[in-house]
Amino acid sequence: MKKFKFSLDTVLSYKQQVLEALQGEHALALAAVREQEALLENLWKQYRDYNAEYRRRAEEGLPLTEALMYQNGLRAAEQEIQRETRRLEELRAEEEKRREKVVEAKKDTSSIEKLREKKLDAYHKAEAKSEEAFIEEFVSTMRVNAANA
Repeated sequence: MKKFKFSLDTVLSYKQQVLEALQGEHALALAAVREQEALLENLWKQYRDYNAEYRRRAEEGLPLTEALMYQNGLRAAEQEIQRETRRLEELRAEEEKRREKVVEAKKDTSSIEKLREKKLDAYHKAEAKSEEAFIEEFVSTMRVNAANA
């Protein structure tokens, strides 16, 4: 019997390449989200530390100019945190879009892979049936030859 050939192998190969590319893009988007989360966490830590220092210094008595400097620094830090939070939300939305594309590509690829498996299974069954028929023919020919001899 001839060798198994799946007619959609090139399509499957292409879909797998697309899937791998999309997975790579998703991984980059996910890394960007994690990096932004780490940056934001660091900004919050700096803000808390700066605020704690301001409160400690204020309890000890702080000149008005330094108090204003601390307050301005805290406001600037709050604005930066808000800006970076918005950036994180954008990155998360982008990551979600990429993840959805990966899921879609996986569906496409898996449906073709399942079809390939069905075709391969049918091929194996046909091959086994052909071998069975050959063996039966061989055995009956042997019996006929043995009876004639």
